[in-house]
Amino acid sequence: MKAKPILKSPWEIEILRKANRIVMEILVSLKEAVKPGVNTYEFEEMALNLCEKKKVKPAFKGYRGYPYALCVSLNEEIVHGMPRKDRILAEGDIVSFDFGVIYEGYVGDAALTVGVGKISETAEKLLRVTEEALYRGIDKARIGNRVGDISFAIQSYVEKFGYNVIRSFVGHGIGRNLHEPPEVPNFGKPGRGPKLEAGVVLAIEPMVSAGSYEVQILEDGWTAVTKDRSLSAHFEHSVVITPNGPEILSML
Repeated sequence: MKAKPILKSPWEIEILRKANRIVMEILVSLKEAVKPGVNTYEFEEMALNLCEKKKVKPAFKGYRGYPYALCVSLNEEIVHGMPRKDRILAEGDIVSFDFGVIYEGYVGDAALTVGVGKISETAEKLLRVTEEALYRGIDKARIGNRVGDISFAIQSYVEKFGYNVIRSFVGHGIGRNLHEPPEVPNFGKPGRGPKLEAGVVLAIEPMVSAGSYEVQILEDGWTAVTKDRSLSAHFEHSVVITPNGPEILSML
C-alpha cells in the first residue's frame, strides 16, 4: 500500500493507450465467441492468434511460471483459471477472461465476465454490480485522492448488495511491468494509501463473490475459487489519472 506509484510520461501513456486498446479488442473478440459447447482452450488459441495478428506478445504467458496467455475462469473460479480442452461452456455459466499484452515494451491488462447463453437473474445481478463497482472505483482515480478512496468506493458499493469483494487479490500499478506499485485493494478506508497524481496508471479490478470472500487455490497451483463455491465475477480496466480526471485506457 505504501509503495510510491511510478509516474508515466505523455509518450509512455500513449503507448499504454495503444496496448490496452489491443487488449480490449481481443477481449471483445473472445466475448463474441462465447456460447454453449465451446471448450475454454479454444479461447486460448484465439487469443494467441490475435496476438500474432496484432504483432504483440501475450503478457501472462510465462509470467511467474503461468503457462498460458489467457486466464479463463468459470462460475466459482475467481481468477487464474487455466484454459482446458475438457472444460466445456454450458448454458447458464458465467466466464471471466483476464488478459494482457506487451506492446513496445509496455503492458496492457483488462478483464471482463460474460454470461453463456441465458443466465440466472442472480448471475446477471452479480455481473452488473461488479462492473458498476469498477466504475465507482475508477471515478475516485483523481489527483489528490488516495488509493484507499478507490478501494472504499468499490467495497461500499458491492456490500450494499450483500456481496463481498475478494481480498486475496488486488489491482495494481502497470507500465513496463505487469505489476507495479501501488497495490489497489478492492476494500479499505478512504483517505488511506498512496496519494494519486497525474501520470499514475492503475489496473483497477474488482473481483466479487456472491457469497464469502474466502479463497481456495486448486491443485493446479493457480486456479482460485470461492471457498464456499459461490459465483464470482471479475471486471478490470487500466486507467491513467489526468488533470481532467480518470481516462480509461482499455476502452474502445
